[in-house]
Amino acid sequence: MPRFQHGPVEIDYLDRGEGEPVVLIHGFASTKEVNWVHPSWTRTLVDAGRRAIALDNRGHGASTKLYDPAQYDTRVMAEDVRALLDHLAIERADVIGYSMGARITALLALTHPARVRSAIIAGLGIHLVDGVGLPMEIADALEAPSLAHVEDPVGRMFRAFAEQTKSDLKALAACIRGSRQTLTREQVASIKCPVLIAVGTKDTVAGSAPELAALMPTARVLDIPGRDHMLAVGDKVFKAGVLAFLKERP
Repeated sequence: MPRFQHGPVEIDYLDRGEGEPVVLIHGFASTKEVNWVHPSWTRTLVDAGRRAIALDNRGHGASTKLYDPAQYDTRVMAEDVRALLDHLAIERADVIGYSMGARITALLALTHPARVRSAIIAGLGIHLVDGVGLPMEIADALEAPSLAHVEDPVGRMFRAFAEQTKSDLKALAACIRGSRQTLTREQVASIKCPVLIAVGTKDTVAGSAPELAALMPTARVLDIPGRDHMLAVGDKVFKAGVLAFLKERP
């Protein structure tokens, strides 16, 4: 996969297809392959005539691993995406972010509005405003001697997922501790690009999608029926809704 340097990190990314660019930002403990390639997102976008670009966030996948929580500030991670756009000489792109990637997407739309044609905020609802990300217990679970030592159910779920994706557990623990920035209601309301908020109806992690959409003048909600936080990302309703949104947006 191609790579580029941004400050202290090398960012690994993929770039497939032609047409209008769509940047894909994965969730915590995932990778571009797990979040976007294996669930056929890249193929779906390319088949729809889009250019699909996905990166491994710092601390994830094949990108540089860092162990200082300050290096995972969401604003810093949003700058990684902006740097990728610069590297590829892309002026504007539609951006799809899932969970932590949705938080990064929102920060990018806020700080670099001219670069974001539209924003798909998925796996994240009102917790963009009133939550600081995933529970801190997940960091403790990642640092436990083994999965057998983790009792917290959410911590167990993410520890098992991180092991499945062969992630650097120490880097992920630093990421949890560092990427806990929220947006104010005023900041959310100032995002002017078209926004789609997509959350599974059984997602207990994201917070309410309608509550977040009520704060955003250009937002609409897509319910992903019967899906929880882990299973919503590959759902066909999610894909179809995003394609329809991209086709309709100005």
